[in-house]
Amino acid sequence: MKLLTVDTIGEARKKLLNCAKNLSPGIEIIPVYENINNRVLANDIYSPEDIPSFRRSAVDGYALIAADSAGAGEAAPVFLHLAGAVEMGKAADLSLRRGECAYVPTGGMLPGGADAMAMVEYCEPCGNEIAVYESAAVGNHVIRIGEDARQGALLLARGVKIRAHETGALAAAGITDVPVYKPLRMYIISSGDELAPPAAAAGPGQIRDINTHALRALAEENGYSITGTQVLKDDTDALETTVRNAMPANDIVVLSGGSSQGTKDLTEQTFSRIARPGVFTHGLAIKPGKPSILGFDEASNTILAGLPGHPVSALMVFRVLFSWLYRQLSGQSEPFPVPARLSCNIAGAPGRTTYQPVRLRACEKSYIAEPVFGKSGAISTLTNADGYIVIDLNTEGLREGELTEVFLF
Repeated sequence: MKLLTVDTIGEARKKLLNCAKNLSPGIEIIPVYENINNRVLANDIYSPEDIPSFRRSAVDGYALIAADSAGAGEAAPVFLHLAGAVEMGKAADLSLRRGECAYVPTGGMLPGGADAMAMVEYCEPCGNEIAVYESAAVGNHVIRIGEDARQGALLLARGVKIRAHETGALAAAGITDVPVYKPLRMYIISSGDELAPPAAAAGPGQIRDINTHALRALAEENGYSITGTQVLKDDTDALETTVRNAMPANDIVVLSGGSSQGTKDLTEQTFSRIARPGVFTHGLAIKPGKPSILGFDEASNTILAGLPGHPVSALMVFRVLFSWLYRQLSGQSEPFPVPARLSCNIAGAPGRTTYQPVRLRACEKSYIAEPVFGKSGAISTLTNADGYIVIDLNTEGLREGELTEVFLF
């Protein structure tokens, strides 16, 4: 009955974070022109200069003094003398006086004296004069100095995951070397006499190995570097040797399979024999994923994780524990959920937090969350879902039409 002494997710996370206090990811400097997508900033980044460093035009048109265009309209244009043109990528070498204008392409520098732009669509050349058919307010279509970022201002905060937008901001500021957190090292083991490689034909009573590949992909998405993987039979000696050998070179060793009660429950026995203090959680108050095991070895500073063999359970537990753990250690914010209304009643699991996969369906100005029901051994339960909702362990369930939050995969 030991398995019934379970931890809530909150309790397991607290213990996990305590074990990981010496696992803080290191920092490395990566050039911005390398692949830094999905890496996490390790330090705040401040803009070394004003962006832009000069007043730029946001449109093709004519730079002018806003007061000169007062009252302009389709029936009564204002005529301004064309004083010249600004070339793209060059400094504006002219300054406007009252009654003058100058052509400026999109992104070009505004000449001195100008305080607004008139779009070319509302202007018409008439010899050396430009007819302006629309009045312009001060600052109209002008990008001010430092409008994008002021020198010394926070450009990107520590814990931000770098995407295309952040890469563009770094390039705009002339920042070529970026401090990012190193991934944590992880070794993945799948155990089971029934497992066959994906490329092999599964024999009678066999299934193709899903967890090794799915967990690897999920781990790499969430800040981990996979140092190796191995698929083992349910053999005590082989399992113990593999885990023991993986511990010194890894921050986390993950074993999927062998964590539920039965004759082949080798995970807890293995962790208890080779690690000190050993297992600190044997069972989680969640659905799916109750038969999960967590342990720690102080000598090698390695976290040990025993995940269920069923793919849905293993992947869900990994998300709520180890994806969360790396976010915590790297200062990332938690993902924003999508609000949605339930398409039907969903029952909870008494005493357990339920993580229910759902698909989203657009409905007028909101979303409808439709539960995707399936056994935890069916990977299609996840491939058919957009995310999941959380039903608290003290809640009997959620009702049709109730507003809930969907955490996207």
